[in-house]
Amino acid sequence: MEHKKGILLESGTNELEIVEFGIGSNKFGINVIKVKEIINPVPVIQVPHAHKNVEGIIELRGEVLPVVNVAAALGFSASSNPQNDKFIVAEFNKQKIVFHVHSVTQIHRISWDQIEKPSEMYQGPESQIIGVIKLNGEMILLLDFEKIVVEINPETGINIQQVQKLGKRERSAKRLVVAEDSPLLRKLLHDTLKEAGFQYIEFFENGRDALNYLEGLAQSGKNIADEVQLIVTDIEMPQMDGHHLTKRIKSNSEFSKIPVIIFSSLITDDLRHKGQMVGADAQVSKPEIAELVLLIDELAL
Repeated sequence: MEHKKGILLESGTNELEIVEFGIGSNKFGINVIKVKEIINPVPVIQVPHAHKNVEGIIELRGEVLPVVNVAAALGFSASSNPQNDKFIVAEFNKQKIVFHVHSVTQIHRISWDQIEKPSEMYQGPESQIIGVIKLNGEMILLLDFEKIVVEINPETGINIQQVQKLGKRERSAKRLVVAEDSPLLRKLLHDTLKEAGFQYIEFFENGRDALNYLEGLAQSGKNIADEVQLIVTDIEMPQMDGHHLTKRIKSNSEFSKIPVIIFSSLITDDLRHKGQMVGADAQVSKPEIAELVLLIDELAL
């Protein structure tokens, strides 16, 4: 994935590259940063009693990796041309997974503000779509790969028991802003942060809405320090991503002192420098919710 090097050197541009892939006649996308490599299918070893969306396991350069059938996860039919199928080897949430797709076509570089959030008319609670990209007269659907994986193995998601193990601590006076586009993760964060004792949390679906909220507070003449003690943001969000949101906050004299924690599946050794470049005060990999709570305790004064 040599093409990733250019975008890895930049941060806060509100741009991303997506790998376009096909399932049947439908076009989908995955953030290039999640992709380690794309390979031709290799023999898959079936695992007894595995989840219905897991084909089995493969060995790739000494690593044993699970193979997820994306068509099955989306409720689509099997490939009509299996000889053209591809395996996308991805890494996020501190794990590597292989996604079996029907084709891989090209890479697009776009801005997050080109990605529209799905309409509630077709975005049900079980949907895995987090964004719609209109490109060259066609639509590419951005998939919520974290949700696909959590549905297979809930233990990979945010676990409220991690927070319960921290014990009780007075946190009710702290006011937080959270930017997270996934409805599933917004609910999980709501429940776990409430369990931790935080009572005042403003949730937003993307970085733009969160920034608009902060700017509205500033225009109202309120003391920002009294209204917001800390901001938690995902990275991948339609309209404005977390890196660009952090950059905008840290470059604004009215907001720059607000601590920002980036809470994302994309926090890796290779990518941590991107958050540092835009001034993030801390970065935590999903699903480490207990670590997030402890950092909020430390930074939200």
